[in-house]
Amino acid sequence: MATEHVLTVNCAESPGIVHAITGYLLDHDCDIIDTKHFGDRQARQFFMRVHFESGKQPLTTEDLRRDFEPLAAEWAMNWQLEPHGRKRRVLVMVSKFGHCLNDLLFRARTGDLPVEIVAVVSNHTDHEELVKWHGIPFFHLPVTQETKPAQEARLLELVDEYNVELVVLARYMQVLSDELSAQLTGRTINIHHSFLPSFKGAKPYHQAYDRGVKTVGATAHYVNAELDEGPIIAQQVIDVDHTYTADDLVRVGRDAECKALSNAVRWHCEGRVMLDGGRTVVLR
Repeated sequence: MATEHVLTVNCAESPGIVHAITGYLLDHDCDIIDTKHFGDRQARQFFMRVHFESGKQPLTTEDLRRDFEPLAAEWAMNWQLEPHGRKRRVLVMVSKFGHCLNDLLFRARTGDLPVEIVAVVSNHTDHEELVKWHGIPFFHLPVTQETKPAQEARLLELVDEYNVELVVLARYMQVLSDELSAQLTGRTINIHHSFLPSFKGAKPYHQAYDRGVKTVGATAHYVNAELDEGPIIAQQVIDVDHTYTADDLVRVGRDAECKALSNAVRWHCEGRVMLDGGRTVVLR
């Protein structure tokens, strides 16, 4: 039985919400380990994450959820209550660049990320041996303009078959259709090799080189129907200077990509990221 849980809440801002939530925890003999909350005054929205430990009462996760439901209904909350440290089931998509995939596989294998990578999908076969070495199913789903609907339908079948909670685009160099993006809203994270909103689209490092940038960056964001426009979760930058060629920027940018993506995956799976319109609130 899990003794530690994480409760995340989002609702309209109003006085008394923190009092109501902490009162519920006190009534259930729970001890708060860590709590973060934020009130967006412009959007009039409230966000809260509470990591707590159950007391002597033998309450299951289902017990805690059942007892919280009336309070959540009273305040019209969007909420989740999960055992602390529960590993989320993740499907990773990749094309030919494997550095982000390799980083995620290593972090998952060593327990650095609270994830279980249940499948890897690619439109190429370059990383099949690496994935199978980790004991993870690999699916080669090539895509052309003509086969894209069938390929995305098969992807959704895999999402259902493996009970996938999060899809991670680890340098998957294909644009998802609007229909697929809509079906996976809020549970698909992409890494873009640029410090968005600058240098969108193809070859952003070469765009950055042409502009003589002094930092290169990477941005992890949720996917939506607009290319490289989804709500930003995490960003990472690395200092560079005029001596760096475009190829140098690509090389050093890989580290920024790996770090931004792993941070975004970690924060999402730990229940730290909540959507606030077109942006995110990250309660770290």
